[in-house]
Amino acid sequence: MNGPRAAAGIAFAHTLIMSGMSAPFQRPTFRLQFPAKEIEALAARFGNPDDGRMLAVGAAVRARGRFTRAEFIEVCAWKTPRSRPRVAANSEAAVAEVTGRALAADDEVTRFGALLELQGVGAPTASTLLYCAFPDDYPILDVRALESLGVKSRSTYPMSFWLAYLEACRALSLSSGVSIRTLDKALWQYSKERSRL
Repeated sequence: MNGPRAAAGIAFAHTLIMSGMSAPFQRPTFRLQFPAKEIEALAARFGNPDDGRMLAVGAAVRARGRFTRAEFIEVCAWKTPRSRPRVAANSEAAVAEVTGRALAADDEVTRFGALLELQGVGAPTASTLLYCAFPDDYPILDVRALESLGVKSRSTYPMSFWLAYLEACRALSLSSGVSIRTLDKALWQYSKERSRL
């Protein structure tokens, strides 16, 4: 096959490879498992006092344009404490270079992909770093949030999954008239409350 169709096929294959996929991706269907009118009430019951600390770290990160190693370790440990030894293996220089490149990127693939280069950082932790730096723009990828959207968690998340999740959360936030963080808290809280039953 030659011509435009071949070129399009090559471009598609290149996109898959660059996004960490080797085969066509079956896009998950993210469907809110509770009425949207309950988002704010669920979020109000979230009650995690560490948000203020993460927002303070994020303000410093935005002003500087990168994470320090100490901030990076703190945010990663906030998401998952067991990652601390792995993320602590990253040098100050590596954290500064990679997070600076990620935060300066103007496209989601580069931004997210750069963070995945750091030791101990998977998709959920990368999403948390982005939330910390840009709290109005990014949700935190979490098994509880996925459950509340009717999607099973996975052991790994390809770039395409993250992009679909990000798009779904932004659309749901917009259509519900709530912030990304309010939605995030509601998704987590719904799953937590449901697991008690």
